[in-house]
Amino acid sequence: MTQSIDIIVPDLGEFENVEVIEILVSAGDMVEREAGLITLETDKAAMDVPSPENGVIEAISVAVGDSVSTGDVIGKMSLEVSDTVVIAPALLHEPSGDTTVLATPAKPAGESQKTGGVQTLVVPDLGDFDDVEVIEVHISNGDEVDVEDSLVTLETDKAAMDVPAIVGGRIESVLVRVGDKVSEGSSLAIIAARVEATQTIAVAVEKKAEPAPAAAPAVVAAKAQAPPTGAGLPPINEAGFASAHASPSVRKLARELGVDLSQVKGSGAKKRILHNDVKAFVKAILTGKAGAPAGAALPKTPSIDFAKFGDIEIQPLTRIQKISGPRLQASWINLPHVTQHDLADTTELEAKRQELKGPARERGISLTPLAFILKACVAALQEFPKVNSSLSDDGKNLVFKKYIHLGFAADTEQGLMVPVIRNADQKSVYELAQELGELSLAAREGKLKADQLQGASFTISSLGGIGGTAFTPIINAPEVAILGVSRSSMQLVWNGSEFEPRLMLPLSLSYDHRVIDGAAAVRFTTFLGQVLGNVDGLLEGSDA
Repeated sequence: MTQSIDIIVPDLGEFENVEVIEILVSAGDMVEREAGLITLETDKAAMDVPSPENGVIEAISVAVGDSVSTGDVIGKMSLEVSDTVVIAPALLHEPSGDTTVLATPAKPAGESQKTGGVQTLVVPDLGDFDDVEVIEVHISNGDEVDVEDSLVTLETDKAAMDVPAIVGGRIESVLVRVGDKVSEGSSLAIIAARVEATQTIAVAVEKKAEPAPAAAPAVVAAKAQAPPTGAGLPPINEAGFASAHASPSVRKLARELGVDLSQVKGSGAKKRILHNDVKAFVKAILTGKAGAPAGAALPKTPSIDFAKFGDIEIQPLTRIQKISGPRLQASWINLPHVTQHDLADTTELEAKRQELKGPARERGISLTPLAFILKACVAALQEFPKVNSSLSDDGKNLVFKKYIHLGFAADTEQGLMVPVIRNADQKSVYELAQELGELSLAAREGKLKADQLQGASFTISSLGGIGGTAFTPIINAPEVAILGVSRSSMQLVWNGSEFEPRLMLPLSLSYDHRVIDGAAAVRFTTFLGQVLGNVDGLLEGSDA
């Protein structure tokens, strides 16, 4: 028999009355769970409303231009179900090979399901990240898990993170494997949650010939199939792809076809890129009616068989290196980098730091030079707000940020990560030092959360603990500048009457020349040096 269910708009967070910009299905279409049904657009992003189950679309009751909110019914779909109704205790046994068990707690209308019954465990909010790779699965069918137990480990280009269970119970079915790509809302597992004073009624749903699908896989650019020889599809520019005006389903299609969205002209409202635009772009390339965009074919480095010269060993790049490499290349190619080198006198600062290290350690704080540099950067960014800005997507405006979130480069075994200290302008040197230590430890242990890697308005890369006299850091786009710090050294400095030894700290400021000119850059580093020379000013307001 068939069962008709309402298709409901999921939780949209703080957004209400969100505009429907595209209808992706029609009545009679057979859809899989998690497949996009309609596309919504807020003032911040476009998002797809996914299908709640496998089934057939009966009707879509909204049209392009309509506005919807969380909980609105947007259509109906039918599911093939058996006549069997079972009580929740039966769900605690392993499901039979030909059924998948779903359940809804018998609660008052309007009450959300929190515990009890069979539930789907999904990927939580990942911030700006989509199509994140599953690198480890910690659960198997039949496992008992508690709240906060790790289900899977995901890895972005910046960090690895565990997804915890939000309820305890028995894992009925694991829906993902190592190597799968998941995004916010993707299904990870079916769990028979522990029932707490709640009676649960379940419906046994007949399986199709295929096994229950995992979260719809998204194909990343690195694994997208290359077009036929001579097709002329340009390589994907990750920075341009990320800023393209397109919905998640359009992005997925573009990834699968190997299309760079930054090269596609959108025909939708506000130049939004639609599915047909992507298909038309590919067709034009394949039929020779359109060539690859100018600059797409960058000259390649020579391909050499190194083995003919002697023994070699091949070691794969880490996942972080594989993903961050193209982003660094995109920043280097697209942003006109210039680096301003300078020296800051930190003689008094270092003497004061040595004096305060012991008392700080007793409070569990490691008072490193970087904490003082972070504090000094706050003052410099407040004095020169353009360095704390970003260029708009159309390149016609500057976005000035009223907040100061400082990213700092952390060296780990898996590669470079950039944790973010939020609202650094509201914190003392001691608070910055404490958060710096906590985030550095989390980075080394691979336990950084998604929100701890996002939102930086300015980044500091300190190599002083290792060595070096100067270097050219690559800007962490869409930021417009990055500060590199090398090892300080004692140097003879002329004080007006004689040379005296001073501890000099090398500073290297790389900046986007479209936003910051040379005069502004040297004013910034000069001011930064002056702030670093006034240690009492840096400690002002601190509980020393």
